Amino acid sequence: MRLLRISDVVHSTGLSRMTIYRLERAGEFPARRRLGRNSVAWLDNDISAWIESRPAVGRVVLGSSQARQNAMLRPR
Repeated sequence: MRLLRISDVVHSTGLSRMTIYRLERAGEFPARRRLGRNSVAWLDNDISAWIESRPAVGRVVLGSSQARQNAMLRPR
């Protein structure tokens, strides 16, 4: 078990600091642990589990105007 500082969490998740704090406050992100008076960190296992819980992105369906635009760009 490793402790991650905010910069590590930002790097691991791709989220901004404010988004992490907002999600945490809403109960949608793992809670930080207080290490000292002015120091907090997250457990790497909690962050990894949160990342794994996120849904995978499926195939993107293009709207008709975007599909036409892409079709025009394709070489023939």
